[in-house]
Parts: sequence; structure tokens; C-alpha cells
Amino acid sequence: MTTEQQSTQAVLDSFFEKFGAGDLPGLLDLFAEKVDFRVLGSPDVPWTGVRTTKAEIPEFFQIFPKVLTGPESFALNARLVDGEHAVVTAEAVFGVLSTGKRFTNTYALHVTVENGRITRYHMYEDSYAIAEAFAE
Repeated sequence: MTTEQQSTQAVLDSFFEKFGAGDLPGLLDLFAEKVDFRVLGSPDVPWTGVRTTKAEIPEFFQIFPKVLTGPESFALNARLVDGEHAVVTAEAVFGVLSTGKRFTNTYALHVTVENGRITRYHMYEDSYAIAEAFAE
């Protein structure tokens, strides 16, 4: 494994560790000041959208406990690291607080790490299934 791959792997490991622990300041510290942060999908899913600066990212992570139950399950299925790029596939089950409905979020996450900071965060998820769980 190259030094670049080791750095990318270390940042990715730290990301999931801090996310799982609810360490928002530590999580934010992993991001560059300018970032290509995209979670595209249904406008009925409260966390979708594009963010371009580190200052815009806290809102994304703060939405989850306001609208979702804690994860009923979470599994990282695959992790691929190629230089500064990493792709993770995962699956989690959540409940929507306002409707009581559950959904399975099967997603892929592509991050790019440059100089020890995340500069790209692209999440690909089934926003249709998630929007259905938010529908009254």
C-alpha cells in the first residue's frame, strides 16, 4: 500500500470512528475548508443537497438525530482505496421520528483525501425509498 493510500485509509477509518462516536468536532476536523460535498436525491429527504465549504457541513450531520432514530443496524460491506480515492458501500436501517416508518439505506460513499483532509464527499443512496419513509 502506498503512503497516499495509507493516508486515505487512515482518514476514512477516523471518519467512521468519529461518526459512530458522535464526535462532530473531530469529524469536521477531517474536512478541508473547501469541499465538494454532494448528497443528491429527493428534496423530501432533509439532508440532500450540495455543500461547498466546511462551515456548511455541520448542518448535514446535525440533521440525523433530529429526524431519525439511531441505527437499528449498520454494516460496512466493502471498502476500496485507490490513491487519494476511497469508496465504501454500506447498509443501515433507520426509523423516521415523524412517521414511525423504517427504511434500509443501502449506499455508496466516495471520498477523496488530499493532504490528510477530505476534499470530496459524494454519497449515493436510494433517496426514493427514504422519501417514502418520510411521507405521511
